[in-house]
Amino acid sequence: MLDVKLLRDDFEAVQAMLEARHNELDLSAFNALDQKRRDLITEADQLKADRKNKSKDIGRMMKAGEDPGPIKEEVGRIGERIKEMDAELAEVVEELNALLARIPNMLDPQTPIGAGEDDNVEISQHGEPTRFDFEPKDHVDLGTALGILDFERATKVTGARFTVLRGDGARLERALINFMCDVHAEQGYFEVMPPFIVNDDSMFGTGQFPKMKEDVFQLAGTHYYLIPTAEVPVTNLHRDEMLKEEELPFHYQAFTPCFRSEAGSYGKDTRGLIRQHQFNKVEMVKFVHPDRSDAELEGLRDDAEEILRRLALPYRVMALCSGDISFAASKCYDLEVWLPGQGKYREISSCSNFKDFQARRAKIRYKGASGKGFVHTLNGSGLAVGRTLVAILENYQMADGRIRVPDALRPYLNDQATIEKQVR
Repeated sequence: MLDVKLLRDDFEAVQAMLEARHNELDLSAFNALDQKRRDLITEADQLKADRKNKSKDIGRMMKAGEDPGPIKEEVGRIGERIKEMDAELAEVVEELNALLARIPNMLDPQTPIGAGEDDNVEISQHGEPTRFDFEPKDHVDLGTALGILDFERATKVTGARFTVLRGDGARLERALINFMCDVHAEQGYFEVMPPFIVNDDSMFGTGQFPKMKEDVFQLAGTHYYLIPTAEVPVTNLHRDEMLKEEELPFHYQAFTPCFRSEAGSYGKDTRGLIRQHQFNKVEMVKFVHPDRSDAELEGLRDDAEEILRRLALPYRVMALCSGDISFAASKCYDLEVWLPGQGKYREISSCSNFKDFQARRAKIRYKGASGKGFVHTLNGSGLAVGRTLVAILENYQMADGRIRVPDALRPYLNDQATIEKQVR
């Protein structure tokens, strides 16, 4: 959430941010609501002071043997008016907060301006796209032929956009999870396993609510939701807390399944593992001092890239433009891995700096020698496990349809060198 002072002092900057994001949110009601809130508070305070003074007069009159009846009636009328104003103020504050909650984060000066993903800017490219002396297949054909991916039975069990991982497919997924968690532990991330179900306050704190409510799975008849990413429960671990400045930064990692309705992506990536309703992810989350925010983002990105480097997967780094960056992010890098089966790069990680946007919503502060304020929060996928499995199948495929296991994963698979056709 933005600091309300920013809207009061530099309303034009917020309007310019909305235009850069191609966000059509109407802020015209803000000034009137904010002024009405101030007027109501001022008038109510005056009435409360008047009531206090008149109450003192009542006491003096009673001691003097005078009739305080008329003043009592007036105090009663003032009290009723204060009640009315308090109720009116509550409505105005609720309306104002609802508007503020729908305003996205301010953009970092380094975020490119653009209309959508075609305007994202390539920062760097690592490794050459994998080439073969045969026609490469995509992960669906490869995994189905090997018997490690079963889409048909998953559809029978649940529905579209679910998958059963079988045999070495399941083992490879588990190996990837353990590998990623081990690497991030080396990098200094403290591992947690949070709840996979969260409440309204948690979804609001990280910026999923109210804007993206249609994209989550809600447990019927409750205010509980399946997490869309570990970012939500891990960031909210410190909701409503005052952190000690000398203990910052906090670096967390968490493996979780993730659940997304994909309501806004109807018809997109319906083939295979790219866009599923349920998928696994290893997430990195940081709580940092504002002075270290920019440097921590670069470190976060490098930590995610290390997974790709160790797996020897070709990838590139993209700076997301204003029209493609998420609601809560101020600056974001996407890591895109090369997929030979599709002949293009696809996102496998997003590394974002939210600055104090989430911390304001979740009330996560710090205090120490330099003063006090809101922490900055950052997160990044390290990586989306299913998409990493896709990248391995497609980049490590062999002419006979088998898959070579990357060297970095072999210790997690009992030194198994290849993925063969499953026997059952």
